[in-house]
Amino acid sequence: MHFFKFFFLTLCTVLALYGSAAQTSDQLKANKKNLETEIADTKKLLQETQKKENTSLQQISLLRKQITNREKLITDLNTQIFNLEIEQDLNIKLSQSLDKKLEYMKSDYERVVYLAFKNRRLMNKITFLFSADDFSQMYRRLKIFTIFSDNVKHQAEEIKKTQQEIAKKNDEILKIKETKLSLLENKEQEVKSLEKDRASQNKTLDELKKKEKQLANDLKAKQAKQKEIESAIKKAIEQEILAANKKKAEKSNTVSGTSTKKPSSTVLEYTPEEKGTSNSFIGNKGNLPWPVVKGATITTFGKYKNPDVPSVMMDSKGIDILVEPNTQVRSVFDGVVYGILDMGNVGKVIIIRHGEYITVYQGLADVCVKKDEKVTMKQNIGTIGKAMGKGTYELHFEILKEFTHLDPQSWLSTK
Repeated sequence: MHFFKFFFLTLCTVLALYGSAAQTSDQLKANKKNLETEIADTKKLLQETQKKENTSLQQISLLRKQITNREKLITDLNTQIFNLEIEQDLNIKLSQSLDKKLEYMKSDYERVVYLAFKNRRLMNKITFLFSADDFSQMYRRLKIFTIFSDNVKHQAEEIKKTQQEIAKKNDEILKIKETKLSLLENKEQEVKSLEKDRASQNKTLDELKKKEKQLANDLKAKQAKQKEIESAIKKAIEQEILAANKKKAEKSNTVSGTSTKKPSSTVLEYTPEEKGTSNSFIGNKGNLPWPVVKGATITTFGKYKNPDVPSVMMDSKGIDILVEPNTQVRSVFDGVVYGILDMGNVGKVIIIRHGEYITVYQGLADVCVKKDEKVTMKQNIGTIGKAMGKGTYELHFEILKEFTHLDPQSWLSTK
């Protein structure tokens, strides 16, 4: 009895730990797949930027992102290998417990078989039954014989079942060892790639330092142009709010017969439908689809010193995403096209309203939607164009709540 209590407790502990490890393993596998996809996409973009004669800030941004992703992947691989080692250890312990159980069962079975052989004369069913003194004793002997036979048969079946369980556990241990070996090889390759990327990053940084002054001037020019675009976007939004409020005021004045309501250029009164859209937009925070299917973020939101040109202070109202040529841009949520601006050599800008929230898509070569058109989540709205003065393709993406800029990366999904 003590043995079976020990075996039961061991089994419960092993299964609990195994279940927890399996859940973590599934999550790590999903992370690994996402990181590998992102690394492959970034590698492709890197190859495109490296074809250009001049070393660019995009190139160093991509290398930095690639290094970060490889470091994350190596960390995940280490965790996965560690979890497999735990799983392997648990399976070995369970197999050892099953071995002990089998040994105990075989010993007990041998004892029963030996007793049966020793008392084989008594164990002859016919002799045993008909040597009874009366019918009642015969019935009891028959019952004992049946129970004994069933017990022997059950023990034999349990031994066979336990042997199969041990074989299964041994197979699992072998598979775990093979998976672990594959992960270790994968990790070794990633470490080599990481070292290569770091060497490339150092070389690129050395080249950038030689032309820091020129890069600083380019960044300042880009920021000045961006402020011009932001001013145009703000003006377009204000005009749309003014037009919407004027329409609502006229409708209200017609109903009441007075002219007390005056349109405002800064405050928009939302309809119940628009408020519903706002609530849905908020409900999807952290899960909004990206405005492009594939791409690499090369700038972040907010104020910060440029990591490669420290003399320039960045003030980004959104994020820049480097993409491949002919990439389709899509709406991140259901909404209405608020405005379409043509900003000349920096491309076209699409403004989409989602209730009190607004998304901005800048740097498009072609647009396939019209002003006031309703759009749905993931609907294509245009094609990306070449970045100003560069041979690369970038989408500048922003999210606003009325006139307040928000960090897009806190709203978009983690892919």
